Amino acid sequence: MNESPEEPPSRPSGTGTSGGPLARIPITYRALLERLTKARSDKPGSLPRDRKSLIEILRASGRQKKLIDSDTLTILENAINVQDIRVRDIMVPRVQMVVVEEDRQPEEFIQEVIASGHSRFPVIREDRHNVRGILLAKDLLAHFVGLADKGTPFSMDQMMRPAAFIPESKRLYHLLRDFRRSRNHMAIVVNEHEGVAGLVTIEDVLEQIVGEIDDEHDDIEETSINEHSDGTFTFEARIPIKDFNEYFRCDLDEEEFDTIGGLVVHAFKRLPVKGERTQIGAFQFTVLRADKRRIYQLRGQRLPMTDESGADSSENP
Repeated sequence: MNESPEEPPSRPSGTGTSGGPLARIPITYRALLERLTKARSDKPGSLPRDRKSLIEILRASGRQKKLIDSDTLTILENAINVQDIRVRDIMVPRVQMVVVEEDRQPEEFIQEVIASGHSRFPVIREDRHNVRGILLAKDLLAHFVGLADKGTPFSMDQMMRPAAFIPESKRLYHLLRDFRRSRNHMAIVVNEHEGVAGLVTIEDVLEQIVGEIDDEHDDIEETSINEHSDGTFTFEARIPIKDFNEYFRCDLDEEEFDTIGGLVVHAFKRLPVKGERTQIGAFQFTVLRADKRRIYQLRGQRLPMTDESGADSSENP
């Protein structure tokens, strides 16, 4: 499962030979950036010194010249910053992987496959540290609808595809390049001891650039709140504050922010990590899932208080 050291990305044809952040940008994008920099009033024609100044030029051009809309600007910023993100920051942890045991028959796990809504599943032997390959749902479908030879018994060894193993320190732009070359859509992530740490898909990588991608299996009802017997409830951080207020008949501030996740980040004055808590109005929120870019899932609890004005306090676990 060892992987050879990553080679630095090759320079696309048509790029400049001098150093700096533009040296590896194709000539068409470089020409666009040069046009943008010429629009600056403070330093006409100057090129950005680093990524930070490059992003500032893009933002200024969007505000002043309206050359870039907000959605496009977000994608450009994410694409520029994605080289700082490593696989460990976005992977699905090992304990959350939906797996298939190698020695089970399709009739025994087909309901789990359907319920998950996934298209690819790590095949394990004995435990999740021993991944033998990847099972594709479309291959399993062929078995059930009779496209496979009915005279041949089901064989997981013949059905599963080879698994790709990558280190958790791999950078996302290297991984995206590898996905394109190999046509793999999933990779198994291993730690420094060569134990399985989790998995990552091409969708996980693309979401870091274009934002969250929902498909027909995702729960698109953003007001979905799961209440538990202990009085707590869990929900996606992207739930609109307006919907949250309607559900709990409360009055959290929805003027400045659209989602509960945005409100929580504002309460911390920074992006919190898993396990951190904050009190906003009559509620305490705990971060259940987050990475270095955004919050994904929260646990909430209504506190025995009546003030829901939006006053907040934050704390570490």
